Amino acid sequence: MTGVERCQVAIVGAGPVGTVLATLLAQAGVDVVVLESGEDCAQDLRASTFHPPTLEMLDTIGITPMLLAKGLKAPVYHWRDRTSGEVIDFDLSEIEDVTRYPFRIQCEQYHLSRALAGGLEKYSNAKMHFSTRLLTFKQDESGVDLWAETPYGINRLRADFLIGADGANSIVRKWLGIEFDGFTYPERFLCLSTDLELADYLPNLALVNYVSDPKEWLVLLRVPSLWRVLVPTDGSLSDEELRSDKIKNGIFDRLVGDGAAVKTEHRTLYRVHQRVAKSFREGRVMLVGDAAHLNNPLGGFGMNSGVHDAFNLFEKLEPVLKGKAAMEPNLALYDRQRREVTHSFTQMQTKENMAFIKGGQDGAHEARRAKMLEIKNNDETRRNYLMRQAMFDSLAQAAAIV
Repeated sequence: MTGVERCQVAIVGAGPVGTVLATLLAQAGVDVVVLESGEDCAQDLRASTFHPPTLEMLDTIGITPMLLAKGLKAPVYHWRDRTSGEVIDFDLSEIEDVTRYPFRIQCEQYHLSRALAGGLEKYSNAKMHFSTRLLTFKQDESGVDLWAETPYGINRLRADFLIGADGANSIVRKWLGIEFDGFTYPERFLCLSTDLELADYLPNLALVNYVSDPKEWLVLLRVPSLWRVLVPTDGSLSDEELRSDKIKNGIFDRLVGDGAAVKTEHRTLYRVHQRVAKSFREGRVMLVGDAAHLNNPLGGFGMNSGVHDAFNLFEKLEPVLKGKAAMEPNLALYDRQRREVTHSFTQMQTKENMAFIKGGQDGAHEARRAKMLEIKNNDETRRNYLMRQAMFDSLAQAAAIV
């Protein structure tokens, strides 16, 4: 056992949410240590969309210019009917009066976490510990003791506060014993990435496309170097079958023709959940991001809502650390605001998005199409929809909770 390291805040997980929060704390002069079990920030291929308010938030820590330089600017996104070819388009430039970033940025999330993790090196009050896996922790009235495994031994850390930003399988949440309510979709999602230019085969393709179809719905997303194709899979097939050339070829046969000629860079399978932790904190321990909530990827809300968690928690925690506010009311307010808005906005909206794209053969598909056209063709409802999809509504809802 090595000596006890001391800090004000320990963060478990060096993904986008953990590194954003660590940067906010470091810039405020707080002693912060980040523990990451991997050798580097994970190259997660799931999240790739940054919404306008998230870009505004990240601008305050100086990282948005990097995302603008690396990413693709996507003001327009499409809801497409695969059978008819009909396109219902939405343009975020319509809300340029409320944001200086009236667009999405398409950029893989690991660019953010890696840049922020590297940037922490310039702060003497911040430390990044890679290859360090949290084993357990114990809190008392004045702080939290942590035990973490490294390649060389067991390290002990004493922190005033602990933040679990350690993803869907959060060890922090598990040790707290907090229930993770919700459900898992029966379909697993298969994400295929290819450098084939899909726009050469599919006319009028946006950078972000939700393609509705009763038989095989799709999400087509452009990131700087690749197209990502997200499809539901047959739950009866094995992982090996689902990642096979046969499945890949069939998907691209139906999409562009001659699927066998299409090369893929990645074939990733994952389960999709709609789950929310019953509490986002217990005493001096808080949960943020996927450790606290999971939702399906339609709309790109997952990572963004996690970043919003980080900024909200920083606003509540920083005055406590500086002796300017009492711990209990501030941290309880974080829990109320982010947990309630996760239920009332993020979960509801992603379920609605999923229902629309999956279609159906019982008239529901046509009813949802009619609803989308109604939204599109009415100036007021379209603006409200854009504000909701851009996540401004969720932030307003959270701020209204006292």
